[in-house]
Amino acid sequence: MSILSSHHTYYSVRRCDLCNWGRRWLGNSCNGIIPRICTSLARIGIDGLRVRYRHPNDLLESIFDVLAGVAFLKERRGTKGIGLVGHSLGGAVVIQAAVKASDIVTTVVTLDTQSYGAAHEISKLKQGTSALIIHGTNDKVLPHSCSEQVYQNAHEPKQIVLCEGVGHGLDEASEEIYGVVCGWLLNKLLSQHIP
Repeated sequence: MSILSSHHTYYSVRRCDLCNWGRRWLGNSCNGIIPRICTSLARIGIDGLRVRYRHPNDLLESIFDVLAGVAFLKERRGTKGIGLVGHSLGGAVVIQAAVKASDIVTTVVTLDTQSYGAAHEISKLKQGTSALIIHGTNDKVLPHSCSEQVYQNAHEPKQIVLCEGVGHGLDEASEEIYGVVCGWLLNKLLSQHIP
């Protein structure tokens, strides 16, 4: 298992991965929960790979960057299952990448996602691919209705978490979000690989 995110790579023993991309470094929002998640999950054998977009305002190019990371994990690391995590634009990116890499992506997590490129595309996820959608209700950049649209179009298993009074960076609820995301990823990634 692994975590794919931007810039740093964490490796360990198991063969499932979690990927994270975002327009900004998620290390700078949510009080740095993505690096913390990578470190925590690496301790139990879930690899982490963080990738920075080459063209952070270009949805299609960002999807290609994510797919390159997925290919690396699959081909070079022998990964059997991948979870993708994306913030803001990154939510649309990881959803579309999951559709294209449906043979290996088992779960997606979106944080304050936009609806453009995500709300319709999430319905194309392979049946059984889980989705955790988190959004702050005080987001001044993207209203939480964006994530609600995405949730409505997602197949089961799915869950939405609306964080009351929390803004776009999700800093106000970073500890709670850390727990929810870690728990989700552990459950979804490990359950795929238990004999």
